[in-house]
Amino acid sequence: MNCNDALTKLAEETAALKNSDAKQRLISLFDEGSFLEMDKFAKNGSDPSSCYTAYGLVGGSPCYAFAQDITVNFGAMGRMQAKKIKRLYDLAAENGIPVVGLYDSNGAQVSEGVEALEAYSELISAASKISGVVPTVSVIMGTCIGSSAVLATLADVVVATEDATIYVNSPKLLDDKTNKVGKAQTAAENGIVNVLAKDVNEAIESVKNLFTYLPQNNLAVAPFADYVPANAFDNKDAYSIINGVVDGESFFEISKDSAKDMVTGFARVCGNPIGVVATNTEEGYLSANGAKKAARFVRLCDAFSIPVLTFVDCKGFLGSVEDELAGDIKAVSTLTHAYAEATTAKIAIITGFAIGAGFIALAGKTSGADSVLAYPCAKIGTLEPSCAVQLFCQEALAEGKSREELEKEYEDNDCSPFIAANEGFIDDIIDPAETALKVAALLEMLSGKRVNTMPKKHSNMPL
Repeated sequence: MNCNDALTKLAEETAALKNSDAKQRLISLFDEGSFLEMDKFAKNGSDPSSCYTAYGLVGGSPCYAFAQDITVNFGAMGRMQAKKIKRLYDLAAENGIPVVGLYDSNGAQVSEGVEALEAYSELISAASKISGVVPTVSVIMGTCIGSSAVLATLADVVVATEDATIYVNSPKLLDDKTNKVGKAQTAAENGIVNVLAKDVNEAIESVKNLFTYLPQNNLAVAPFADYVPANAFDNKDAYSIINGVVDGESFFEISKDSAKDMVTGFARVCGNPIGVVATNTEEGYLSANGAKKAARFVRLCDAFSIPVLTFVDCKGFLGSVEDELAGDIKAVSTLTHAYAEATTAKIAIITGFAIGAGFIALAGKTSGADSVLAYPCAKIGTLEPSCAVQLFCQEALAEGKSREELEKEYEDNDCSPFIAANEGFIDDIIDPAETALKVAALLEMLSGKRVNTMPKKHSNMPL
């Protein structure tokens, strides 16, 4: 075959390839003109591989990505699709470049039998190996079921469109009467999906925004952005506190729809990315799901050396007989473990209550906080005031003193932040309006933090 014939054949092969929605989604993810398709002509027998893989730039930084094409064999995962995606994972590990997966598939290529299952096993193994080495993001834009759902949820962050479907076991097999199994909203509420987008375009923009906070890999520095002054400080709730401290309009919330007693997300201080954790309870008590949500986010930040700023207003953990029987103490242990194990810079600010286990898990220096600040109105103690009065003030109650008066006395005399500061548990008591300046100074002070840990394979978290 001469050169002209070869060029003609190439043109014919290229024309035969569909310019599908999946490919357009990949192109829209990358910066204009940077899309470079990989393994373009790979096939499963006579059929296309039902998956596009590519390299390009996202916000000027390198990124690998793949997109399943549901119009080809229903996007089924077969030997060739798995081979293409596995190659991306291998390249990501070798070059320290993030991976984005756009999921839209009805599952495994059944006609390939056990070989299709083995393909999923290889991908799950490869995804696990690069976890914590390079950032990984899954974007569920259609159907994501069975083993595909397992693979997708191994990512650091999971984005999904509102019309997406995600489950391991079919709602029909489960005889779901609630009509909630598999819904993207349900997955967002139970913490499987971290960012819920209205449509494909919003999902893609969420990924681009996310990469403005994450480094290329665990040895790289997170990207810097221009400084934008914070909003006017307001101590009304968790969101107003956060937005009054971090750079203006920089807070990007993660897992917004799950465990709303805990707020987690990325932000910037003086242009530098940070992770933010803030309690947001109505009654002052954290739930087990809130503890798990914060623990997962802290571990993500720690994997890529992103500093963690924690705002604490917590009387303790929500408990009941049912909770104790269900073993929810493990959620508290998981949160405490995540903070204690994290070696990234950690700053805690007590804005209200920090009682008992709530103080230990979120703000205690023994759990590894590098700096702990408190507002003058903070209340720090071993027992919640109502509990302390119940245990120690029976005689005063019998004499006619009101419970409210006794609780106020306990708060003022035993829970003052100045007592904790005198004992060295608090570094400083600050004016809330000065929070942004204090945080910026502390982050600069801790920017070179290095910690040598004991040699071990990994910790054994109380999951």
